[in-house]
Amino acid sequence: MARNEQLTLPDLGGRRVLVTGASDGIGLEIAARFAGAGAEVVVPVRNRDKGTAAVAEIVDRHPDAAVVLEDLDLASLASVAALGERLRAEGTPLDVVVGNAGVMNPPQRQRTRDGFELQFGTNHLGHVALVGELLPLLRSAHGRVVMQSSVAARRASIRWDDLQSERDYDVARAYAQSKLACALFALELGRRSRAGGWGVSAAVSHPGVAPTNLLAARPEIGRSGDTVSVRMIRWLSARGILAGTPASAAEPALLAATDPSLDGAFVGPTGLGQTSGPAGRREPWAPLLRDDDAARLWDVSEALVGRTVS
Repeated sequence: MARNEQLTLPDLGGRRVLVTGASDGIGLEIAARFAGAGAEVVVPVRNRDKGTAAVAEIVDRHPDAAVVLEDLDLASLASVAALGERLRAEGTPLDVVVGNAGVMNPPQRQRTRDGFELQFGTNHLGHVALVGELLPLLRSAHGRVVMQSSVAARRASIRWDDLQSERDYDVARAYAQSKLACALFALELGRRSRAGGWGVSAAVSHPGVAPTNLLAARPEIGRSGDTVSVRMIRWLSARGILAGTPASAAEPALLAATDPSLDGAFVGPTGLGQTSGPAGRREPWAPLLRDDDAARLWDVSEALVGRTVS
């Protein structure tokens, strides 16, 4: 499949970036493009074998790439804390963190190791804890955090009366809430950084629609085969109809991470319906404008993960 790369990245020599979910799909493309631009890329993965294969692919594409493989399970706060401790002990500043990893649509409600609903706990709370762990390294580099949202968040809401979907589990609604939470967290991070003089910028990106493993067979979450949705997305992507490729879908996050003017911005595909097309600044969807929700979610999330982010 053609990569359809359009974005030219600046020279990132001497920069260090961390990309979650970089063992395949869009995250792998993001990490590879950063490495090709000269950045040292930290690739924290849950599955060590997939991570090793991803690093090999990046180095095959960019023989001079500097890639560091780390262990991370965002569904475990202990794993997040362990990675944070290792990286802080190294002391190398972080210029960019891209929160790209996620889990989508497990057939039944599942829980993380800490008891959170799997999608909310992994996609949102795991990244909240990770940014909290890495904030000293981001502050020392005046770095940027980019959180990946999703077109699913366009009409989502935070279900304050059932945040963990304990009473009523609707799989798609829970996923949409988790990706809205990612966006609200990034926007609130930027506001708090500006108010507190942290020197850390933040932006929100979304990849549009592209064929990845999010909806493919995932036996570990109870999905034995590919979904109808992912089969359709693959068909559309192969024909360039209302769907991008993993490479084109990586570009909103890359643009959001490297363009200084996009502090606090919302970046996504500029094609019809924001499902594909070149990356660019977009008008935030209505749920992203709810600043009160963002502030409340920040406080609730800090309480759930058991740490402050400051």
